[in-house]
Amino acid sequence: MNISTRQLRAFLALAEERSFTRAAAQTHLSQPAFSALIRALEDTLGLRLFHRSTRHVEPTAEGLAFEVSARRVLAEFDDAVLGVHDQVARRRGRVSVALLPSLAAGWLPQVLASFRAEFPGIELEVRDVLSEPCIEAVRAGHADLALAATRADTPELRAALFCSDGFHLVCPAGHPLASVATVRPRDVAVWPFVHLSRTSSVRQYLDAALHPLQMRTLMEVDQLATVMGMVRAGLGISIVPSLTLFHFQQPEVVTRPLSWTGLTRHIYLVQRRDRDLSLAAQSLHDWMLQRRPEVETTAGRVEHAPPGHLPVGARAEKPAS
Repeated sequence: MNISTRQLRAFLALAEERSFTRAAAQTHLSQPAFSALIRALEDTLGLRLFHRSTRHVEPTAEGLAFEVSARRVLAEFDDAVLGVHDQVARRRGRVSVALLPSLAAGWLPQVLASFRAEFPGIELEVRDVLSEPCIEAVRAGHADLALAATRADTPELRAALFCSDGFHLVCPAGHPLASVATVRPRDVAVWPFVHLSRTSSVRQYLDAALHPLQMRTLMEVDQLATVMGMVRAGLGISIVPSLTLFHFQQPEVVTRPLSWTGLTRHIYLVQRRDRDLSLAAQSLHDWMLQRRPEVETTAGRVEHAPPGHLPVGARAEKPAS
């Protein structure tokens, strides 16, 4: 059954006006063309929708019942068209992004604040999870985009370098290393050290850069907030990525950039290869790219995304990193 919205609008105009002449004028059609639309609609339905006389037009019982359905169908159609127009104008939509907790807590809030100001109708979902769950969320279709410390270049997923992250020594204020001009690996190795878990990408990078030095490990913890507390209390020192330094902005703690060969963490923007991003997701994708973190790399330069790869065997970092 092929019924057009043009026929439905003509039908509703006649149901309201009860006059072919007035209804034709309302729909900007000649009366013969308007009458042909109504006749074709009745033929398609196999129903008589109007009682006609020389002076009066009135819906039949079937016409009255059809009017209810016609109004609902046209309302839904108009809403659908409006929704598409709104999405084209990026006024509506939904986007989900999965990213490392350090990015979600430190860099992302201001990015999303400006994005919401520009696109207040776009619904946002944020998953602050480890690298592996970030990547799996994109693979499973639960997230449109991910920012992860693992380069997930596969037949399903495309990973592009998003930014690079330098590392900093963190130590108590007044610690001897706080005033050393150039901190070297052997300088750090002699002091009690607070490590992140061996399963974190931060630890993977650090172990690769320090090898074959053996650290004086005081403890291993999962959360950067715990690292900060231990360092602030004077129990030990640590080394953390630049993008996590917001945890260490304490008067009792000093941070120093490190320029060690190979000690640069890379963050990748991951999305599916076989699906185009929605307009909402593309908007956030472009917004994030224009506002990538500016951090100091191991060479002392401020860069967005220099070339490089993860050390062999690097895995996702722990929740607070």
